[in-house]
Amino acid sequence: MPISAEGGRLLYSLVRATRPATVVEFGMSFGISTLHLAAAVRDNGTGRVITTELSKDKIAAAGHALAEAGLDDLITVLAGDALDTLADLDGGADCVLLDGWKDLCLPVLRLLEPRLAPGTLVVADDVDLDSLQPYLDHVRDPVNGYQSVTFPVEDGMEISCRLRRRDAVGQRARAKLDTPLAPAP
Repeated sequence: MPISAEGGRLLYSLVRATRPATVVEFGMSFGISTLHLAAAVRDNGTGRVITTELSKDKIAAAGHALAEAGLDDLITVLAGDALDTLADLDGGADCVLLDGWKDLCLPVLRLLEPRLAPGTLVVADDVDLDSLQPYLDHVRDPVNGYQSVTFPVEDGMEISCRLRRRDAVGQRARAKLDTPLAPAP
């Protein structure tokens, strides 16, 4: 399912507003969302998009579209399983779009979490799908260090802001003891 036109405009606006140095996308597919992300990076005058895709056919099709739009020089495609390709991600991610297989959104987020600084936006598409529920439970639980809101475009987008880096296990233990957390650094 490609991202909707309204969802694409939302992504463009978020990237323009936050000016991330590195946007990471899980699930490029045919590159529709990638076009919006890369256009925003181009219009910001700085940044890059790192995207993942498993299908070689989709990578080829998206590559043609991105080249026609003149955006291919802003994009690095990591071909293969995102849990493998993103494990070796060089540097952090300042903005993340999770739009691949919904049951993999939480594992991909957990893989990236050590690299997410406070203020990083994480966007997940298709929040109406049941298979995204474990991810939504994670980002909607304040113990995990996010502030989230659902944005009503097509099947919905969850926009989450990373508030802090903390050991989630330690946070859960402190929360169970009803001990207030110290402010994030």
